[in-house]
Amino acid sequence: MDERTGAPVTPRYRVPAWAESAALIGLAVVDAWLGLEHAEMSSTVASGVAILALLIRRRHPFVCFALTLPMLAFSYSVVAVLVALYSVAQKTRDRRLLALCSLVVILGYVAPWNGQIDVESGRSGLIDAIYALLMGAAPAVLGQLVQTRRDLTLRLKEIDEARDHERLLIEQSILAKERAQLAREMHDVVSHQVSLIAVQAGVLQVTPAGPDTKDVASSIRRLSVDTLDELRHMVALLRASGGSTTDLAPQPTLAVLPALVANSGIETTIEGTLPSDVDAATQRAVYRTVQEALTNVRKHAPGATAAVHLWHNENDMGVTITNGPPTRPTLSLPSAQHGLIGLRERAELLDGTLDAGPTPGGGYRVRLSLPVTQG
Repeated sequence: MDERTGAPVTPRYRVPAWAESAALIGLAVVDAWLGLEHAEMSSTVASGVAILALLIRRRHPFVCFALTLPMLAFSYSVVAVLVALYSVAQKTRDRRLLALCSLVVILGYVAPWNGQIDVESGRSGLIDAIYALLMGAAPAVLGQLVQTRRDLTLRLKEIDEARDHERLLIEQSILAKERAQLAREMHDVVSHQVSLIAVQAGVLQVTPAGPDTKDVASSIRRLSVDTLDELRHMVALLRASGGSTTDLAPQPTLAVLPALVANSGIETTIEGTLPSDVDAATQRAVYRTVQEALTNVRKHAPGATAAVHLWHNENDMGVTITNGPPTRPTLSLPSAQHGLIGLRERAELLDGTLDAGPTPGGGYRVRLSLPVTQG
């Protein structure tokens, strides 16, 4: 089945090389035998040498051609010479050398010793001249056509291999993008929830509610830290290895951003707006940026307040998240900075930028800037 047209492909039957050689040598033998009825010894020897020379026409075409030339001088048979010239045309890429070989065959055919030209008749001489040209040109042209067909076949095979290689590279690139996207989603979603559990468990641990409560809180916090550490390793492995495609959960929009801020466990203010026709990819990038920034505030700046500012102008739009310095001891939670890496990847995919760094007052600021697009 043809992949491009969908039509069934009929397999091409190719004559084996040995069968082609046997047929050509057999034709030369019959031609020589028909011309040996009243031939002299020199004609017989020349014909025999020419036919035997055809056995080496594939490996040594020029030697074969040279050994068949005496047949033009001592015999009326010409098939062996034409087969040898055809073999030369199949192998050589020097057109001048091939033209010289064809000229030798033409001259050998019309030479006086051949006795085939009737000089008394102009019409007969013209016909013999046409025959001579055909004798020298036809095998050469046919051999060159076979050579060209072979070259085109090899070229088409190379093109098919290159196309298959390119298709494989595209598939690998798509899989890599899907794995990177899945890694970002895993980090953004799971890390946000687990870090919130860790912070709440840490607060519960310092609350004087009895020894059992403290033990439970300590256990919850330990499990949360272990889960974050395992998640970090999973994300690293997922970025480095292959995997099957995975359907992601329904993606968030700006409509649920206030709920994210309200449930973050951080004293956070939100102000500003974005255009109402923002596309889904931009809404998802803004949401994930706020989510990751608030997660980092809980992890690295306990007790700090945060401010989320949505902004836009004629050319750009985005969000800026700023938090103050921590007011409580920092929890020791594992971090490999995959969150910021994923946010930068999201921004680059949308032709935007992400800047993150400390502020002069001891806090931290994350700023996402994306070009204005129509949803």
